[in-house]
Amino acid sequence: MTATACLALADGTVFYGHGFGATGQTVAELCFNTAMTGYQEIMTDPSYAGQVVTFTFPHVGNTGVNPEDDETADPVAAGLVVKWDPTTPSNWRAAEPLQAWLARRGRIGIGGVDTRRLTRAIRQQGAPHIALAHDPDGAFDLEALVASARGFSGLEGVDLAKDVTCAQSYRWDEKRWAWPEGYTTQEAAQHKVVAIDYGAKRNILRCLASAGCDVTVLPATATAADVMAHAPDGLFLSNGPGDPAATGVYAVPMINDIMEQSDMPIFGICLGHQMLALALGAQTVKMNHGHHGANHPVKDIETGKVEITSMNHGFTVDGQSLPEGVIETHISLFDGSNCGIRVADRPVFSVQYHPEASPGPQDSYYLFERFAAAMVNQS
Repeated sequence: MTATACLALADGTVFYGHGFGATGQTVAELCFNTAMTGYQEIMTDPSYAGQVVTFTFPHVGNTGVNPEDDETADPVAAGLVVKWDPTTPSNWRAAEPLQAWLARRGRIGIGGVDTRRLTRAIRQQGAPHIALAHDPDGAFDLEALVASARGFSGLEGVDLAKDVTCAQSYRWDEKRWAWPEGYTTQEAAQHKVVAIDYGAKRNILRCLASAGCDVTVLPATATAADVMAHAPDGLFLSNGPGDPAATGVYAVPMINDIMEQSDMPIFGICLGHQMLALALGAQTVKMNHGHHGANHPVKDIETGKVEITSMNHGFTVDGQSLPEGVIETHISLFDGSNCGIRVADRPVFSVQYHPEASPGPQDSYYLFERFAAAMVNQS
């Protein structure tokens, strides 16, 4: 079969394959994801802004896509790389094939790639800058593609939260999906929560609603005055993409102002965890290849419990930089990196992983319940 897509790395390595989805080309950072399911949720997770995802699991696209599984309105990941071309969907929930969905949403896919070799290269050399191209005629200017990959500025020092956040505030009352009703509405909320949208996934907001929260979502650049104008019982800091130090330029002052003005509970996830850590005086660093997958074991240091978690981050909080009074609560059992913190004398805590993503499948839902309980105790 003639190659209709190619993946060019900044070091000059080129992988050929079969293109599907949109045509054209894109440049991004390349990361690998080890999840066996959830490719649609991954592609629509705002935390993947600026990245192309290579999947280590070969059966991607076999269950099609459907509107209920989108984590945001449009795909955010720039493209995807798979071992085997997607087949005809075989699932009762499928609304359309992955290929058609990608084409309609302007995202490029490449199949037929040796993803084992690609994943090994990422692990050994770090997340590379790449150019991904799809041309049905198979006409590629390799020199130009490699030059484009080398010209990509990367994610360090880049604030991507401002590109994926909401344009204006909105209310959220949809709860988690449950059989047989599907998604239902929160009609008896007990807590008023302001959620800062650095790139929030819909299922995080659903988990907050299911925990009894009346959720108001504010843009990433919201100030402490914006937050306090809603008189919330708690503040939630969402996931998101990019370099936390860059987003922290405006997020950290807001968080510090809130902590100075109020003792309200604060809960952060992913980038929100990193924002909280920076506000408390810790530092963040870029990882070699990051954590991306739905099978990451995390240990709760305080209870000894091990949770199977979903991860998606290329930066991490430096656990050695945590100041006095900030307690490390969770660590990755893959590499010992920080995965959670709490403030010793306040109802303020956060985790690096995604408790809403159901990898365990319910190992980490207690965190939303802990947040709700903290608001009860503060009232």
